[in-house]
Amino acid sequence: ASVSEPAQKCCTENIQPFLTSILEELMGPVSSGFTEVRALFDKEVNEIIQDFQKTNDMTRLKENVDQLMTLPFNSVKMEPCYLKVNLLQELLQDLKSRFKVYHIDFVIQRTQNFMQELMENAVYTFEQLFSPSQQADSAKVATTIEKVKLRVLK
Repeated sequence: ASVSEPAQKCCTENIQPFLTSILEELMGPVSSGFTEVRALFDKEVNEIIQDFQKTNDMTRLKENVDQLMTLPFNSVKMEPCYLKVNLLQELLQDLKSRFKVYHIDFVIQRTQNFMQELMENAVYTFEQLFSPSQQADSAKVATTIEKVKLRVLK
């Protein structure tokens, strides 16, 4: 009871007025990281579509879809997404000194984990909605892939 009032006052005067601007500042790198995840998924699926349109090979299509499933674990391809979030390092340094925010690396790592999880969910959903082995008409495969991609991105 004796700590509650001073703590409430401290939060009201020294932290609450800055929360909105802090969140806006932090959301820039986070949003750009998640946008990069979306763009990477879009690019990879477009490459599958283009390859299929060139080859019309269902076996190769299955291999490409299987390879897409490994995308969340491909550190080279996911790196540009992760780099967007690394900007948080600089932003959080300022918060560390002003508000005693610690464990900056943990915040960045968790954000990158969420990005990987989002990609895992996207490729899993894509796989569930599109199965190359169930495609009877190869003329409609590219259109079907595009529709599934748009559904996943939605």
